[in-house]
Amino acid sequence: MKVDKRIFLFLQGHPSSFPRLLADELESRGHCALRINLCVGDELCWLGRDAVNYRGFASNWRGFLSDFIDHERVSDILYYGDRKPYHIVAGDLARERNINAFVYEFGYLRPDWLTIERYGMSAYSHFPKDPDLIGRIAANFKKPDMQRRYAHSKNREIFHEVSYNLMTFFTPFLYPFYNADRYYNLLLDYISGIPGLFLESRNDRHAQELINRLVRTKKQPFFLFPLQLQNDYQLRANAPFNHQSEAIELAIQSFTQNASPEAQLIFKQHPLDNGWEGWSGIVEKISRKYDVSERVHVIIGGDLDLLLKKTIGCVMINSTVGMHAIFAGSPVKVLGTALYDIAGLCHQGTLDEFWETHSKPDPELAEAFQRALAGTIQVKGNFFTKEGQAVAIPRMADMLIDGSINGAGAFIDPPPRLVAS
Repeated sequence: MKVDKRIFLFLQGHPSSFPRLLADELESRGHCALRINLCVGDELCWLGRDAVNYRGFASNWRGFLSDFIDHERVSDILYYGDRKPYHIVAGDLARERNINAFVYEFGYLRPDWLTIERYGMSAYSHFPKDPDLIGRIAANFKKPDMQRRYAHSKNREIFHEVSYNLMTFFTPFLYPFYNADRYYNLLLDYISGIPGLFLESRNDRHAQELINRLVRTKKQPFFLFPLQLQNDYQLRANAPFNHQSEAIELAIQSFTQNASPEAQLIFKQHPLDNGWEGWSGIVEKISRKYDVSERVHVIIGGDLDLLLKKTIGCVMINSTVGMHAIFAGSPVKVLGTALYDIAGLCHQGTLDEFWETHSKPDPELAEAFQRALAGTIQVKGNFFTKEGQAVAIPRMADMLIDGSINGAGAFIDPPPRLVAS
């Protein structure tokens, strides 16, 4: 059977072999996979395949990419992370030419899932937020397999990222004008995280002791605020705060004025946080300011599943933890812009109201949301393990070729969360 040949252009991908293997899969099916490298880390992940190396100024990227797309007759562009400066340009050019642009990332349904969407994610996602439409989309799909099958260690994830970034950092002369758009200096970022590696067991033990005490003490109900990585584009592009400390203060102030006197508030540090910001000190300082130090806590580690089962509500900017909280039946209030901030799943009133009126998500809508996501913009598998790649890559190739990404009506233009904001 003759295949209508597609020209897939790969830009920066996940720092692993995943994009290269996906390109191999697409070519094995009769299509063409091209690549533009922007730094040495890109070259490292693309070993064994031809590529074009762009070493020009970031300001000239639009013109270069525009000419490349036209000359090579590119039909589809793939990239990892939609808010990277180079990828914002690629998405704009794809729209101008009415060609496909696909962004992929870790899964909304993680672990064991990857996300692939047309044009954008999170605030820029085209996935609908209307509950009725989500229900109609879900009717096309079965309940997904949510059992974890492709586990990988945190160390493996760190290894891939560190290798990619250090190779790029120590070879600036090869791509002298590359804009990495990093929030932190790379060496300070990594060095500041070293102490936390040695304290991981102790921190986890202390966190679990607090969790166990609060779970046993029925008279001290608690709220959970999962902190995020300050350098994450989720905060930099999809949140109304200049710094996460602003959200922390907003939550503590509102908690102080509106939560019941016996309620506790737990801030849980992100497991990959480098420690540079010193969230414990920030939370402690703000808590003293509002005279609630005895009721506000910071933990590093601990059993997240147990927290979500026992908390009376979760407040967050737009952490992926919100997805887990919804499926665990926990009330959720979002302070930024999140894919899952939907009426019936998350509190749509004010933060001040949430501390007292924290209603649980609608379980039928939560199940429909899960099915609709899994059927249209999620892929089972992972970036790191051979087993996870062996499942994810063929499925992602299927979706790219057959046009089922954001299918079944799961593409709303313009992005509904941008319109709502």
